[in-house]
Amino acid sequence: MKTIITSGKRKRAIATASLKAGRGVVRINRLLLENYTPRLAQLKIMEPLIIAEKYAPKVDISVSVIGGGFMAQAEASRLSIAKALVAFSNSQELKDAFLKYDRQLLIADVRRKEQAKPNDSKARAKRQKSYR
Repeated sequence: MKTIITSGKRKRAIATASLKAGRGVVRINRLLLENYTPRLAQLKIMEPLIIAEKYAPKVDISVSVIGGGFMAQAEASRLSIAKALVAFSNSQELKDAFLKYDRQLLIADVRRKEQAKPNDSKARAKRQKSYR
């Protein structure tokens, strides 16, 4: 019985999913997905499971996610779950279905917060100067 470990990132959130053959149990930080709040984040995490309805009931997925806000954590989790399901199924059909639904299910969003510049509190947006 093989275990597949994948990771996903979104903003400052990093999720690691481990997938193994099982009965369709999904846990996020040891909490069952049905009990995960807020509901919007729960629905976001369920998207890859609904698309992969053929494979999702055959596997147990455990996701550990840290950092970022609740929505970034949900999006990082869904990315790692989708990657794990594609690796488990080894199916081009499933990969195409994920990409057709939402490209962010398999490809990470690399945008990060821009660093604040020295001697300034913000990354950009300086105060305008008027020389008159």
